[in-house]
Amino acid sequence: MYQVFVNDKPIILTTKVEEENGFKNYLLSKVNIGKVIKELNSTSLKEVRLIGDIESKLLKKFLKLLPNVIAGGGKVYNESGHILFIYRNDKWDLPKGKTEGKETIETTAIREVKEETGVTGLKITKPLPTTYHIFKRNGKHKIKITYWFEMKTSFNGKLYPQEKEGITKVNWLSQDESIEALKNSYANIKLLL
Repeated sequence: MYQVFVNDKPIILTTKVEEENGFKNYLLSKVNIGKVIKELNSTSLKEVRLIGDIESKLLKKFLKLLPNVIAGGGKVYNESGHILFIYRNDKWDLPKGKTEGKETIETTAIREVKEETGVTGLKITKPLPTTYHIFKRNGKHKIKITYWFEMKTSFNGKLYPQEKEGITKVNWLSQDESIEALKNSYANIKLLL
């Protein structure tokens, strides 16, 4: 099963058909994705389930429905065990961004964290789950595929929010502060924490 978010409502990719209760089922092979996005954005529907035949092919089929944007990001810990958060569009988020040229996804993730926060000395410790969300740019819907990595750093310098990217704050948050920040964050970020 995969979850692709439209704002904070999930499109669930699954092979199981269940009776509709607060959600709608559609066949993945016949779905009008524009209609599904509009429905999630304009109704009280909590989720949509796209039903496919073969579990291993669900994501591949779904990703063909819209253009893909590849991004990398980091859940960064400092030596105190605090997590690096950015504040953008009135929500707490983790630093991430699109790949450039032929760079590896790991290079993208480290570069984006550094650019958006000013933090250096980043070391990837392990990969985290990949997240998927649909966004609209220039009137067209796209799927952002974000490859996440847990990172560590001993950086203790000044944090610099990348204002040209709309970031207004960068903070190291403790476990309790992180839980509080998640109340004003995105569903896919909650999956990582």
